[in-house]
Amino acid sequence: MKVYKFGGASINTIDRIKNVAAIINADKKEKLLVIISAMGKTTNALEAVVNAFFEGKKEEALQLFEQVKDTHLNTLKYLTTLQWQPATEQLKDFFTEIEWLLHDKPVRNYDYYYDQVVCCGELFSTAIVAWHLKENGMDVAWIDVRDIVRTDNNFRDAGVDWAFTQKAIQQQIKPLFDKHDVVLTQGFIGATDDNESTTLGREGSDYSGAIFANLLPAESVTIWKDVESVMNADPKKFPEAVNMHHLSYTEVIEMAYYGAQVIHPKTIKPLQNKGIPLYVKSFIDPALQGTVISNDHVKNLPPIIVVKEKQVLMQFRSKDFSFVEDKPVDDLHHILREIKVKPNLSQNTAISLLCCFDEHAEKTDQLALAASEIFDVEVERNLTLLTIRHYDEDTITRLTQDKVIVLKQKTPTTVQVLMR
Repeated sequence: MKVYKFGGASINTIDRIKNVAAIINADKKEKLLVIISAMGKTTNALEAVVNAFFEGKKEEALQLFEQVKDTHLNTLKYLTTLQWQPATEQLKDFFTEIEWLLHDKPVRNYDYYYDQVVCCGELFSTAIVAWHLKENGMDVAWIDVRDIVRTDNNFRDAGVDWAFTQKAIQQQIKPLFDKHDVVLTQGFIGATDDNESTTLGREGSDYSGAIFANLLPAESVTIWKDVESVMNADPKKFPEAVNMHHLSYTEVIEMAYYGAQVIHPKTIKPLQNKGIPLYVKSFIDPALQGTVISNDHVKNLPPIIVVKEKQVLMQFRSKDFSFVEDKPVDDLHHILREIKVKPNLSQNTAISLLCCFDEHAEKTDQLALAASEIFDVEVERNLTLLTIRHYDEDTITRLTQDKVIVLKQKTPTTVQVLMR
C-alpha cells in the first residue's frame, strides 16, 4: 500500500486533474491512499471570504464565496457527464455548510472561523477528483477525513489525537481496501470531539500523508509537485538552483525548520519513526527521477538556501539595565506561547533580547504591546532572513552583497543573516 499526495498546483486546471487521474490509474496494481489539496488558489480565495465575514461584511463574504462555488461547479462540468448529478449534489451540500455559517455573525475568534471555512477547499477538490475517477471507471472510495483525523481545538495549528486517529484508520480505512483499489481523502484538515473542523497548519497536507502512512502503515509516501525534485533553493528566486536526488530525514527536517517550503515541518517524524521513505516526484513528468528522502546519510550536498521575506525584528531591552536572563526571559516566553508565535532567530545581549518573527500584523502588534509591560520594545519591519546550510564564503558574500546586515549567526553547518 502506498500513499500519494497531490498539491493544489497539480489540480489547478482541467488538464491537470485529468493528468492526476492518469498517474493514479498508472499504479492501478497498487492499493493507494490518495490525499489531495484544495484546487489552485482556493485557499487564498476562502481566506478572503473569512476576512470579509469576520469584518462584518456579510454580503461581500457571500459574493466572494459565490465566485468560489462557480469555479468548482464549472470545473466539475468539464470532468463529469454520467456522474454530474450526484457530484453536483455533493458539492452543493458542502456549499450549504459554509453559507449557513456566513449568514450568522462572528461570535468566536478568527482562527475558529478560518478553519470552518478554509477546510472546505479540500472537500470541494477531492469530491471533484473522486467523481472524475468514477466517471472513468476507476474503483475509488471517497472519505471525509474529518471522520478520521481527530484533533484538539487549537484552530489553524491543531494537534493530532494519534490514538483516536489510529483506531479510526483501522476500523474505517483499512476495510475499504478489501473492496476498493483507491481511497481518496483530504489533507490539511481534521475535526475536534465536537465535530468542529480544524486545520493542521499551512501546507499541512504533507503532514496528513505522513499520518496515514505511519498508521496504516504504508510502504512509501509520494508527494507530487510541479518541480523535478527537491532543489537546493527556490528556482523562482534562484534560476541556478540544482536538483538533489537523495536527502536524509535529518536534512529535510533542518530545511523545514528554517522555512524551506518543500516539505511541511511535521511531516518527517512519523515517516522516520517507521523508516517509511518519502518520494518527491514531478506530476508534470512522472518519469523524472525525483528525490528520495530516507535514513541514508548523504554527503557533499550543495549550499541549501532559504529566504524568508517580511520579517520583523523586535528588541526587548531591560527597562532598568538589569540582566534580561531568568524571570524577564521566562515572562517573555510565556507571552510568546500565549500569542502562539515563535522566533525564527534570537540572540541575547546582557540587557536585551533580539528576536526575528514572520510578519503577522495582528500577532506582532499584540506581542509588542504585551512585552512593553516588561521591556522597552523596538520594532523594525520589512527585513529578510537568509539561511544557508552547507554554506561557503562565496555564497554568503554573493547573497548578502549590497545588503545591510542587522543580525548574523553561524554554526559549522548553517549561517543565518537578517538583513535590510
